[in-house]
Amino acid sequence: MENRISGRTGLLALFGSPVGHSGSPAMYNFSFAHAGLDYAYMAFDVKEDQLEEAFKTVRLLNMRGCNITMPCKNIAARLVDELSPAARIIGAVNTVVNDNGKLTGHITDGLGFVRSLKEEGVTVKDKKIVVLGAGGAGTALQVQCALDGAKEIVIFNIRDAFFERALGTAEKLKKEAPGCGVKVCDIADEQVLAEEISNADILVNSTMIGMKPHQDKSLVKEEWLRAELIVTDTIYNPEKTKLILDAEKAGCKAIGGKGMLLWQGAASYKLYTGQEMPAKEYQKFQENQK
Repeated sequence: MENRISGRTGLLALFGSPVGHSGSPAMYNFSFAHAGLDYAYMAFDVKEDQLEEAFKTVRLLNMRGCNITMPCKNIAARLVDELSPAARIIGAVNTVVNDNGKLTGHITDGLGFVRSLKEEGVTVKDKKIVVLGAGGAGTALQVQCALDGAKEIVIFNIRDAFFERALGTAEKLKKEAPGCGVKVCDIADEQVLAEEISNADILVNSTMIGMKPHQDKSLVKEEWLRAELIVTDTIYNPEKTKLILDAEKAGCKAIGGKGMLLWQGAASYKLYTGQEMPAKEYQKFQENQK
């Protein structure tokens, strides 16, 4: 990298806490170098009460932008000058683009999900989608799928604060994506869950069930799966959750969460640079590092 840092190198960064584990610097710096772009990307541990100062720095240093991770995504949405449609509906931001001091906030998680399906030959337009979970990732993909023309989205969650948020999301989508019917159900009602999955086109798990220490569990019974159903998971570690393994056994097209992670980063990259990220080349680079 030192061979390409110059007096004109543009700076991008990740803000949040903790950030030491993040793979974003490796991904973006590889991509900038591969594309011959004069940018450098770093990670900074920024807590919630420090984000406003960090945004002043973005303007002061004329940084091209930044990614936002937990726990700062909702605060970032309040600090930017403008929001993308998805970020406005969700009230959270993971990507900020600086255009001469004007900060625009985007949320690319849902874009990454839709792109990961597209890479597997699956589109969300005119599809019925059942989503398990209404946390950050679940909300982002629900909103993006609705904006991209899904016919119906059924959200299942336990009756907690996220359930109430899902009801709010459904109300917002009535206005923002009137062609998509959205309803929210209690995930404890297995009969309703089984019925909705029985005529769904796509099933998505966006809960933590399937991740350690719940790696041997799934919210979906094996007998509910059928070969025509497309089954996806937002979890990328393990690469194949119990749900994905069960889906493969049932003959379903099964898509893990690794692609969503990659393509949400690629969506941010395009917002920063106007170019497609060399995602396939980065994947090969990662494989060679193992």
